[in-house]
Amino acid sequence: MKELLKQYAAYNIWASQKILDVIRSLPEEKHIAEVPSSFNSLMKTVLHMWDAESVWWQRMKLQDRLIIPSEIFKGNMKDAADGLLQQSKQWEEWIKNASDLAIDHVFQYQNSKREQFKQPIYQMVMHVFNHSTYHRGQLVNMLRQLGVEKIPQTDFMLWGRSKK
Repeated sequence: MKELLKQYAAYNIWASQKILDVIRSLPEEKHIAEVPSSFNSLMKTVLHMWDAESVWWQRMKLQDRLIIPSEIFKGNMKDAADGLLQQSKQWEEWIKNASDLAIDHVFQYQNSKREQFKQPIYQMVMHVFNHSTYHRGQLVNMLRQLGVEKIPQTDFMLWGRSKK
């Protein structure tokens, strides 16, 4: 399980970096332009991705009071992208150093509705990476709607091929 999680952590950073590089190259008005999606701009989607990775990190660390990055964010797209990537690198580093027992550990947390749950860490980590993949797909769609034609492919298989 650990090797798979290490690969997904590295892939998550690689794929996000590729999409974020394209987004950062756009003018600021495209970052905040309204585009139909779950979150109606590139900026709001990137902030949501950062929020999610950060909230799950804090839950895993058993923090009582969660800090939501977007609620205190005052920066630009570069800052949001850097924050997301920094959080993703924390996940990668944690997985690299985690024992099998830590990865299999069942932890208890509460969601935003204050409902209590227990799950193994590895399931939560897989959710974090799957969630980011889902929203990267939305970012690609939003980029197309904004007229961006050169969008990198970010399939896991391409990442795997690039590691040989």
